[in-house]
Amino acid sequence: MVCTHVRLREFRSYAALELDLEPGLVLVTGPNGAGKTNLLEALHVGAQGFSPRTRAEAQLIRFGADAGRVSLAGEEGGSRVETEVTIARGEGKRLRLNGAALGSAEELRARLAALVFVPDRLAVVKGGPIVRRAYVDRMLGRLEPAQAALPGEYGRALAQRNEALRRVRAAVSSRDAVEPWTERVVDLGAALDRARAALVAAVGPGFGERAAGLGLEGATLRYDEDPPTREVLEGRLERDLARGTTSAGPHLRDVAISAGERDLRSFGSQGEQRTAVLALVLAEADLGVERRGSPPLLLLDDVLSELDDDRRRALAGSLPAGGQTIVTATSRDAFPAGGPEPALVVEVRPGEARRV
Repeated sequence: MVCTHVRLREFRSYAALELDLEPGLVLVTGPNGAGKTNLLEALHVGAQGFSPRTRAEAQLIRFGADAGRVSLAGEEGGSRVETEVTIARGEGKRLRLNGAALGSAEELRARLAALVFVPDRLAVVKGGPIVRRAYVDRMLGRLEPAQAALPGEYGRALAQRNEALRRVRAAVSSRDAVEPWTERVVDLGAALDRARAALVAAVGPGFGERAAGLGLEGATLRYDEDPPTREVLEGRLERDLARGTTSAGPHLRDVAISAGERDLRSFGSQGEQRTAVLALVLAEADLGVERRGSPPLLLLDDVLSELDDDRRRALAGSLPAGGQTIVTATSRDAFPAGGPEPALVVEVRPGEARRV
């Protein structure tokens, strides 16, 4: 997506803001705490329907206000698009695309492509397996829309099997009640395992190249496909009944993010972890261009502070052509001489932003 106009009302630190943007590289500058991240967060909310920083959506509303709104106008795949996301205290979130009401944020994400890097995303490397599984499943929805529902379908089947196990353990149901959910978990688990493995294999080479360009050599992604089978689940039935949970399946897998022989979760510096997450975002953007035919809106918050001049220049020179990338930094000279010049510089001060 290319965003050409953003309008905010009572969102985070902004009481009211209207701002025109340009395609290409947009540099957002300002001192720490001025609202740069709030602006990127608003763009993500407007393009994807949710915040990349919090699930407590009432926090997005400016203090003292009852509701907040983000409106974007721009282009996606050569077509004009307009979005509006309204969040009101005590009410459900309301989303509109080209004037039509949407039932969920998933509908907006299926139509518009946007990727974000924020420092909070280091949890993709630093966190536990559940964080990496969730990230890969969201990536699956973005890059393979036909399989977007697969993780949710598997999760519901798994929950039903676990409930059936607990009912048997409580002697309020027979073992026969587990059987149909075992079949469902096997079928959907195998499909999800294959989809994840194929996606990681597709993203992995680009991830390694992007990481190397940012100074992290030998970076790899690995997902070991091991689909659940009827034989495995039947062999573990007694244990599953005792625990009330299913002990095999893709809900227990991990995605290994490594550099050489080092698992970056346990043996990577914060700078290496940060580079790995940024490389993952950029690799997905590259693959998205191949599959969708147009680049995503890239929102990169504070990505430059731990890169030297050469790597800053390399990053700027390798951004997807024909799209829009919005980068925050504390100063206008964040990109060194010799690299691409921003198409637009936006200066942020508390509660306001302006083109300079």
